Formats: sequence, C-alpha cells, structure tokens
Amino acid sequence: MSPTPSDPTPSEPPFGQAPQHALPTCYRHPDRETGVRCSRCDRPVCPECRVDASVGFHCRDCVQGGHGEVREARTEFGGQLTRDGALVTKLLIAANVVVWALHYAKPDLASDWVLWGYGVAHGQGYRVVTSVFLHQAIWHIATNMWSLWVLGPLLESALGRVRFLALYLVSGLAGSALFLLVADPLRDSALGASGAVFGLLGATFVLFRRRGYQLGPLMGVLVVNLVATFVVTGIAWEAHVGGLVAGAATAAGFMYAPAGRRLAVQLGTFLLVAAAVLGMTLYAVAQIPA
Repeated sequence: MSPTPSDPTPSEPPFGQAPQHALPTCYRHPDRETGVRCSRCDRPVCPECRVDASVGFHCRDCVQGGHGEVREARTEFGGQLTRDGALVTKLLIAANVVVWALHYAKPDLASDWVLWGYGVAHGQGYRVVTSVFLHQAIWHIATNMWSLWVLGPLLESALGRVRFLALYLVSGLAGSALFLLVADPLRDSALGASGAVFGLLGATFVLFRRRGYQLGPLMGVLVVNLVATFVVTGIAWEAHVGGLVAGAATAAGFMYAPAGRRLAVQLGTFLLVAAAVLGMTLYAVAQIPA
C-alpha cells in the first residue's frame, strides 16, 4: 500500500530530522561523519582531527591543552614524554663522531680544541667545551660512545630530553673544571667525553637506588672503572672524578625532588651544580700565571 501524503516515507525522515542510522559529524568538520570520539571530552573526531592516545583517541584541542583538566604526559621524573627516548643520546653520539671525523681530516684540530689550562686562561675558554667532544684514538671514541649508548637511553627515557642533556653537559664541564683546578696548566692537557660518561654512570647509580634495584653489578662496573682511572697511565682522573660527582649530585636532585616542588628543586639543583662548576673553573683560571 502506498503511503499517504501526510505520512513520512519509511526511507526518508521528516524534514529537519537526521536519519536514525546517521553518525555524528566531526566537531571541526561538520561534513564528515565519524564513529570515533575523544576519550577526554567525548567530542566526535574524524581521522584528521584525532591523535592516538594510550587509551583511545584525543581531539586536537585536548592535545594542545585547550581544556584545563588535560595534563601533558610526563616521564618518571617530570620530563616530557616522547616517542623516541634516545634522541638526545643519538645526537650526542653523532656530534662526537663528527668532531672525531673533523680531527681525522684536520689533525691540528686537537691542539686547538684540547683542554689546556694556559690556553683557557688566555682567551681560549671554548676549550672547556670543545675538549668534551674531542677524541684522538679510535679506541677512545669507541669505548666512550659505547658507554654513552648503553647508559644514555635508560637515563634519557627516565629524565626526559632536557634534563638528560643538562646532566650530560654539566658532568662533562665538571670534569674539565676539576682538571683545570688540579692539573699542571702549562704541561698537562686532556680531551674526551669520559667526564660526561662518568657523570652518566653516577646518575645510573642514583637511578638504581631510587628504583630499589640491586646495586651489586653496577658497583662492580663503577669500581673497575675507578681502578682503571688511577692505574692506567694517560688517563685524566680529574675529569672522571669531577664528572662522576657532578652527575651523581645532579641526578639526586632530579630524581629525589618531591612531586609538589619538583621543577623548583630540579632547577635549583642544576643551577647549584653549574654554579659550583663555574666557580671552580674561574678560580682555577685565576691561579694560572700570565
């Protein structure tokens, strides 16, 4: 039987009403139907407007902080959570390798960039930084970069990129500072990332203790490295010890900071260690004869 003009057809809803089977439209693109909703604000989102989340999807407004209750994902110690937890480690390794290649192509680079107290005291302060990325022998850069690759991703994923980079640099500079303070400024020179690597080793010790891991194997590695530092000739023990102490101290502030004042304590710890490193460097330079 044909429907009367006063009755709506079964296949078409009355004017102004959506069909019963229609999907909601995207909150940003009204012409696109979607069956997916933001797991935070429950707004419908099309494939272009949704972002993968640990549970379901988020709309772009929630990801960008458009809602006050949305909190950015953080690492265990407050760093920004990223997909690649070893990016800074890779970049540091690449920087060291590039500098090593430049030195291989231009051997005089070592004499220009090596840590030498007299040079630092006479307008070549850049040596404090460049020496941390400079290596000569292939075994030297190989062992340091292997150590960085083993320790770096673990610490970077726990701290986040910014805190990890700060830890690495302040450890390397602390090694340079102690070397300038103790070594003969006219005769002795040093180079290499060992101070920064020892800083990562000290930070790993703090991380293991913070998480309640067994310290026995790590203590063995630490003791062996310290013994080699003082027994093997040609090693700048000052850089190793300076980096180790600075790395452990910085990591302790980063990892034991109370949640309510985490950023303030972490920033204060870094600034305190950095100030101590700068003070040691300036004092050491002041003692070098003109």
